[in-house]
Amino acid sequence: MSAWPDPDRTIVADFLQASQFRQRSCRTYRCILHSFDDVARRHQIVDRQMLEAWLNEMEKRWQLPSLLNQVCIVDRFLDYLVDMGLIANNPVAVLRSQHNVKQNKSIWRALASPNPDMALAGLHRPAPFGSVLGDFMRDHVMLMRSRGYQYETQAHWLLRFDRFLQGHPELAGEQLETMLARWAVAKPTRNHAAECQKLGRILTKARYRLDPNIPPKRFNPRPEREVARQHRRPHIFSPTDIRRMLDVARTYPSPHAPLRPLSLYTMILLAYCAGLRRGELAWLDLGDVDLQSGTITVRETKFYKTRILPQSDSVMAELRAYLDARRRAGAPQDPQSGLFWHDHLDDRYTPIVISTMITKVMRRARLKPRSGRTGPRVHDLRHSMVVNRILEWYRAGIDPQDRLRFLSTYMGHRDINSTLVYITVTQDLLQEASERFRVVGAPCLNGEALS
Repeated sequence: MSAWPDPDRTIVADFLQASQFRQRSCRTYRCILHSFDDVARRHQIVDRQMLEAWLNEMEKRWQLPSLLNQVCIVDRFLDYLVDMGLIANNPVAVLRSQHNVKQNKSIWRALASPNPDMALAGLHRPAPFGSVLGDFMRDHVMLMRSRGYQYETQAHWLLRFDRFLQGHPELAGEQLETMLARWAVAKPTRNHAAECQKLGRILTKARYRLDPNIPPKRFNPRPEREVARQHRRPHIFSPTDIRRMLDVARTYPSPHAPLRPLSLYTMILLAYCAGLRRGELAWLDLGDVDLQSGTITVRETKFYKTRILPQSDSVMAELRAYLDARRRAGAPQDPQSGLFWHDHLDDRYTPIVISTMITKVMRRARLKPRSGRTGPRVHDLRHSMVVNRILEWYRAGIDPQDRLRFLSTYMGHRDINSTLVYITVTQDLLQEASERFRVVGAPCLNGEALS
C-alpha cells in the first residue's frame, strides 16, 4: 500500500490533536513526525527500509540515545495510521512478531545499528513452547489456569526450560530426568538450583496425571531451603516512619503535576492502612471508593479475590480531600476511571510507576539508601501493616489468634498460612508476646510449684 497521502500534514495534526499531548511536547513531536513524513514521501511503502532511512537521517541531528527516547511517538503514529486504514501494518510490530521480541525499542535500536540484520538476529527469541515438550507444558499451564490458578511464575519457569530445550535439540530423545539434570547444571546459582527442583516437581506430577504408571519423583528440598535463607528480611516501618513518609509525600516537588504530591500521600496511606499491593493501588477505580459506607472495594486481584475493606474515619477524611483535589485538577469523574490519575496522558498510574514514586519518597525520607536495591521495599508497607496491627491487638488485650482469620480475609490471602508469612518477629512484638505470657503463664507455673 502507498504511503499515506498527506500533502498538507493534516494527518499529523489530527493525530497530535487526538492524542491531547501537552503544548510543549506537541512542538517536539510535530518536528519528529514531519521529518518522518518527509522520508515517507520518498518511499513507495512504509517498511523496514523506510524506517532505516529515517533513522539514518535523524542521526545527523540527534544523538542516538536521545533519538531512541523519542521513537515511541512514531510507534503511536504508525499504529494510528493502521487504525485509520492508511497503511497495511506497523513494520515495527511485524519485526517484533517475527523475532518474538516484547518491546519495540529494542527493534528500533537494532534498525539504528551499523548492521541491522545481525542486530535483529541477535534479538531473535525462540517461539514459546516450541520444544519437544512444548505441547505438554502448554497444556499443563492451561489446565492449571482453568482450575483458577494464575500460574504466572510457574509458566515463566516452564518457558525458560522450553527455551533451553530448543537450544539443545540433542536432548529431544532423552528421558525427562536427563533433560532436567542438564538444565540443572546450565547455571551454577542457588536460585537456579531451587527453580530446577520446583520445575522437576511440577513436570513429574503433570506426567503422573497423564500416566499413573510413572510415579512422581522425590526431589531434594535443600536448594529451596538455602535460597529461603537468603531472602531479604522485611523492613517493618514504625508509625513514626510512616508519618515521616507522609510528610515527605505531601511536599514532594512536582511543578508540572500539582496533584502528584497528594496522590503519593494517598497511595502511601492506603498501602499502609489498607495493606494494598501496588497493583491493587494502580487498578483502583474512582467508583471503588464509597464515602457513604466508608469502604473501598478491591476487585479481582491475586487469587481472583474481590474484597470490601472498611476504613477508619481519618482515612476516609483523607480520601475525601483527595477526591476533591482530583476533581478540581480536571480528572474524569467516570466511576471506571483510575482513582490515581495523572494528566500527562490522561490515564492512571501503572504499578511500576507507583513503586518508583513511593521508593523515591522512601529515599527522601532517609529510610532507604540513595541508590541500589538495598533497604525497605514498597511491599514492606504491607508487612508493616500486619505487624503493627498485631501489636495494637496485644496492647488492647486482644488475643491475635482469634483475629487472624479476619486479618487474612482483609489482606486478600488464600488462607491463614499466607498471612503468617507476613508476621515478622520484631523486638516490640516479642516484648508484647513475652508480657502476655508473663501475665497468663507465670501464675500457672507458680501454682504448680506450690502444689
